Amino acid sequence: MRKNKNKSGSVSIQVVQKVKRKNKVFKTIGIAHTKREEDLLILLAHNEIERLKGVPSLFIEHDDLVVEGFVGSISNEHLQNVGAELILARIYQKIGFPVGGSRDYFKSLVLCRLVCPGSKLKTLEYFKKHLNLDISVYSIYRYLDQVDQSLKPSIEKITFEYTKKLLNGQIGVVFYDMTTLYFEASEPDDYRIPGFNKDGKHQHPQIMIGLLVSNHGYPIGYQIFEGNTSETKTLIPVLESFQKKFDIDRPIIVADAAMLSQINIDGLGKHGYHYILGGRVKNETEALKQQVIALNVVEGQPQEVKSKNGRLIVSYSSSRAKKDEKNREKGLKRLEAKVKNGKLNKDQINNRGYNKYLKLEGEAKVSIDYQKYTADKVWDGLKGYVTNTKLSKEEIIGQYSQLWQIEKAFRISKTDLRIRPVYHRLKNRIEAHICLCFAAYTVYKELERLLAVNQIKLSPEKALNEIKEIKQLKYTLPKSKEIKTKILKPTQEQEWLLNMKI
Repeated sequence: MRKNKNKSGSVSIQVVQKVKRKNKVFKTIGIAHTKREEDLLILLAHNEIERLKGVPSLFIEHDDLVVEGFVGSISNEHLQNVGAELILARIYQKIGFPVGGSRDYFKSLVLCRLVCPGSKLKTLEYFKKHLNLDISVYSIYRYLDQVDQSLKPSIEKITFEYTKKLLNGQIGVVFYDMTTLYFEASEPDDYRIPGFNKDGKHQHPQIMIGLLVSNHGYPIGYQIFEGNTSETKTLIPVLESFQKKFDIDRPIIVADAAMLSQINIDGLGKHGYHYILGGRVKNETEALKQQVIALNVVEGQPQEVKSKNGRLIVSYSSSRAKKDEKNREKGLKRLEAKVKNGKLNKDQINNRGYNKYLKLEGEAKVSIDYQKYTADKVWDGLKGYVTNTKLSKEEIIGQYSQLWQIEKAFRISKTDLRIRPVYHRLKNRIEAHICLCFAAYTVYKELERLLAVNQIKLSPEKALNEIKEIKQLKYTLPKSKEIKTKILKPTQEQEWLLNMKI
C-alpha cells in the first residue's frame, strides 16, 4: 500500500506490486481529501491486498473499522426527511393541485402545514430538513405577495371537483359553520376587526371564516368575512357564492342552532333552499312548548309538530339527559356561590344562560327560583330539529348528526394545521395563508380516506408523525465519486405508508 501526495493537497491511496525490482501501480483505491477519508481508504487498500493474496483477513476489526469509518463520515447534512415528498406530494398531485415552477412553492407550503405547521419562520425548518434548501423568509413573503387572485377559486374548484368525484358526482347535503381567526400583535384595520372571539381573544384583531363541507367532512369551499360580521349574516352569501361558482342544484343545508336566526330561515326559504337546522325547543312559543311536552318523546321514537318554520322534529336521548342535568347542576352551584357572596344584582336577572333561575325579592335581594330550576328538568335529553324537507324523522336526525364533521374540520385546521393565530398583516398574505390551509385540509382528508381504504390502522395524526420521520441518506462512493441515496430502513408503520396504494 502506498500513499502518494498530489499537488492539490489530496492523497492517492494505491496498491503497488514490485515487478523486477520496480514498483508498479496495480490499483488506485481512491483519493482522500480529509484525514478520515485517508484512514478509510488505507483500510480498503489492506483488504484489497489480502483479497489478491487469497489470504482470509486475520484482522476482522479491519472490516469493522471500515463500517465505523463510513458511519463516522455521516453528518446531518447527509440526512434528509423525505416522507412528505414520497407520500403527501403524491396525494397532493392526485387531487390535482398545481405543480411546477412557482407552483412548487405552493405545494411545499401546503405539505409544510401538514408535517411542520407554524409561522412562516418555522417553515424555513421544513425547507431545510425536507427539501435540503436554505431560503430566506422573505422569499416566502415575496411568493405570497405574488399569489394572484385566481389561486383561491382555482384551488376551491379543484377541491370541489375531487370531493364530487369521491361522492360519485352527488353533493346532496352540505354542512356549514364558521369560526374566528385571530391575529398576534397586530393593529386592526378595515379587514381585521375586533369582535366576538370563540377562543377568548377579544382584544385581538380577527377575521371570520365560513366553511362548507360535504358528507364525511370532505371540503367544498370557504368564505372570508370582516372580523365583526355576525354569524347569522354569512350563511346566504356563502351559499349563493358556492352555487354561482360551481353551477350546481341547491343542496340541503345542515347547520347548528347558532345559525338559526329568523333572518336565515326566511332567507333560505326565499331562495328555495331545503334545510335542517338545530332547533332551540325551549325558545319556542309557550303554546308550541306545551305541545312538545305533551308528546312524551321516548328514546328511539322521535316525534314531530308543526312550527312556523316547518317541521319541528323532537328526539330524546338518555345520555343527553344526564349531560343536561349535570350542566344545570353546575350552573346552579355557580349561581348559589355568587348569591351567597353578594356578587349579583338586579342587572343579572335576565334569560341568558342559567341567569333565568334568578329572581328579585323585595327591592334589592337577589335569590334563586328553585321551582323554575326543577321545572326545567322536563327539557333534559330533548333535542329539536327544524326542517322544511320531506325526509323521514330518522333521516333528518341522521343528517344532523353528521354536523360533527365540520366541527372536526375546524378542530383539525386549528390544531393539526395551526391555521391560527395568523401572523400576517397584509390582506393578500392573509388570504394566501388561508388558501394554503384549505388545500392542506383537503390533503389531510384524502390521507384519512386512503388509510381506511388501505386498511392501515393509523390515525391521520399518527400517520403524519411517521411520515415526517422517514429519512434518506445521501452519500458519495469513494472510488467512482458517484452520489447515491438510500432510504433508511423504515419502521413497520412507515413501510405500510410507503407501500400505500394512492
